[in-house]
Amino acid sequence: MRDNYDFTNGVKNPYAKRLKSQVTMNLDNDTIEYFKESASETGIPYQKLINLYLRDCVQNKRKPVLVWQSGD
Repeated sequence: MRDNYDFTNGVKNPYAKRLKSQVTMNLDNDTIEYFKESASETGIPYQKLINLYLRDCVQNKRKPVLVWQSGD
């Protein structure tokens, strides 16, 4: 290894905006199990499947449908 490196002509990473961010989420156990089962069927890691599903929701502008039950 060199003692010093010259980055004078360095170029920023053009893909930097596409990098992922690590987040912590609380998910229901049955939700995790569903994606883990799908992962074993497809050979795609379950975390990647969750990301692909969420990305599909964003691209198709899907909104969650929430039905609140009354407290009667």
